[in-house]
Amino acid sequence: MANDEPTVAVLGPGGIGGLLAALLSRAGHRVICLSGKETADALRTDGIRVRSGLFGDFTARVEADTELREPVDACLVAVKHTALDNALDRVPPAALGDALLVPFLNGVEHPATLRARYRADLVAPAVIRVESTRVAAGVIEHGSPFAEIDLTGDGVDRARLDALAQSLGAAGPTTRVLDDETSALWAKMSFLAPFALLTTRYALPLGDVRTLHRDELTALVAETAAVSQASGGPSDPAQALARYDAFPPRTKSSMQRDAEAGRPLELDAIGGALLRAAERHGVSVPVAARVMRELADGGR
Repeated sequence: MANDEPTVAVLGPGGIGGLLAALLSRAGHRVICLSGKETADALRTDGIRVRSGLFGDFTARVEADTELREPVDACLVAVKHTALDNALDRVPPAALGDALLVPFLNGVEHPATLRARYRADLVAPAVIRVESTRVAAGVIEHGSPFAEIDLTGDGVDRARLDALAQSLGAAGPTTRVLDDETSALWAKMSFLAPFALLTTRYALPLGDVRTLHRDELTALVAETAAVSQASGGPSDPAQALARYDAFPPRTKSSMQRDAEAGRPLELDAIGGALLRAAERHGVSVPVAARVMRELADGGR
């Protein structure tokens, strides 16, 4: 590894974190994965194995620990929102020092949570568009023909963002730095919320949702776009629908996969945040409210 390559910690080496950890390691970075002891032991022994049509099949060696114990240049946070509070105990603020904290989290409320715990000028939220799944400890299946990252952060030093974006881009994902954090987060939310809520509500892949439940999808996209616009984000429901139509029909949301596996759902981080923003701005979202009620009732 070249001495000038940044050292990166990855909190949560799952579908997203594991893919990024492996790509960064393959590109020459020192990578320290932070996880529970069982996963850390597996990663130290076997590394991270990636199966990807875009990046190829490969195994990357990484370091692993249960807690951050030394300085790094950046710490990528790639846990589910439902596990965030406990996971952050693995990254004590004193150990993070002046490293960038880069959350790859769903929703729009987490930056405020992180800035209450860490230095505000170090929290650099990121948005990733990818379908990547952890099928076992240290085994990642990357299924989408793309991996795109938007890096942002109000008040974060632009030179540091640019340097991290360069490292991520050189490792594989198409990466850009955006100036407006709110717009970046709501652009992701506007796409994710209808996709996640409806695929999970009906236990169907995106192709079936966009055909069998087209009217409901269209209405939910319009509601989400209205909330985004009221919150200072973009509003382009036609573009969102076009993106859904371009996805492979068997695509599933991560929330749907969590439901299938019996794992906790990020309902509050996605749907709950959407409803709270709608209430703050006085935007009517009857479809979103109904779908959330049905999901809370187990689909009834």
